[in-house]
Amino acid sequence: SLPGHRNSPHRRGEAASPARGAGEARSIDPGSEMGSAAVDYSVLEPGTRCRAESGGVFYAAEVVQVSDTKKRAQAPVKVHFLGYPTEVDEWVGAPRLKSRVLRGQTGMGTTGPAAAPRAAEAAAPPARAVPQARVGRRQGLRGPGGARIAFSLADQAMRFERAKSQNDKRYLDITSVYDPSVFIGKTVLVVGANKGLGLEIVRELTMAGADAIAACRTSSEELDSTVAKHVITDADVTSFDAMKKMAAQITAPLDYVIFVAGYFPDITDNLDAVQDAEALRQMDVCALGPLRCISALKAAGHIPGENGAKVIIITDQAGSTRWRFAQNKDKGGNYGHHMCRAACNMGGILVSEELKAVGVPVILLHPGFNRTETTRRHSDRWDAEGAVEPSIGAKRVLYETGKVDMNSTGKFVNCEDGLQIPY
Repeated sequence: SLPGHRNSPHRRGEAASPARGAGEARSIDPGSEMGSAAVDYSVLEPGTRCRAESGGVFYAAEVVQVSDTKKRAQAPVKVHFLGYPTEVDEWVGAPRLKSRVLRGQTGMGTTGPAAAPRAAEAAAPPARAVPQARVGRRQGLRGPGGARIAFSLADQAMRFERAKSQNDKRYLDITSVYDPSVFIGKTVLVVGANKGLGLEIVRELTMAGADAIAACRTSSEELDSTVAKHVITDADVTSFDAMKKMAAQITAPLDYVIFVAGYFPDITDNLDAVQDAEALRQMDVCALGPLRCISALKAAGHIPGENGAKVIIITDQAGSTRWRFAQNKDKGGNYGHHMCRAACNMGGILVSEELKAVGVPVILLHPGFNRTETTRRHSDRWDAEGAVEPSIGAKRVLYETGKVDMNSTGKFVNCEDGLQIPY
């Protein structure tokens, strides 16, 4: 694990164990294999992809800066671990670097750092800490009050491989941790419930013994076949009037509000074909939709309401601006999709701040990679990136939903591994 994680050998003051086999991390001693002075670092440029060691394991990284000062002689290369905050970038030397452009130099052959087990490279770090202040050179980074904030991985395939290598039951088998009894007798409004993930959430809730209120523009045969307590149609999230009418039809005190409605058209959206009209529609549904919904429910007295309703907004990892440097590196594109989700996240943060005074938590959830009609365009990646059936995705969402409280308000969480996604 990377510095700052609770299992980090550096944090415990222990040395990493030497490699015992192909699947284990090796210990790195900065002075044991070669001196940094023997390497010509001038071949490295900012942006060069590499592997950098942390806690005895090599991870995907890129070069940020190369220093030629005496102060940095032993660790002249600043690297950024892909998918992690810049606050945890590190200065490293040759023993902790692997790069094609360095191959062939003294000590960088098959017996040097480049020989570390590749299985160890694939095992992505379970978490990094997000800092407000440093707590010692190798003791990790902590937030306010010493609280640790762990982040998920940007690389979807690597995230899935890590879960398998660690036999992460939370990721691989959500039924091993999900307890549906949390929702017995609870009243839950699901907005965007006629198909896909929203429909499966309604199904899961009704099977759990909850009173599910399903809101959507038009119902479907699948939704009508459920035992949802109440189906509200004409709930168009692009219309304030429609949201107010929806709120007026709700009579029971709400325990949870889950906003699932979204729009992601299958179009080419790049600089050669900017889809401004579609981008505006995505903004209308995905960014302004939750705002209209929450505002209408608040005006009708459902938020906070008698039961202190908790608000869950289903967003997407596409809304992480920091992750664009990893997930969209050198390609950009899908402007409307990414921009609307970033705007959704901003709205969610602001709403969480406004509702703090009345004790209403608001959380943003990335539901994970689900095998829905919306993602069918990416079906070639389903297996490699661990896409799951919507019924499993629904359980993941509800597992996180059941844990929401004021301590989690304003957070952006990946339902696959339960870790946060950087905004």
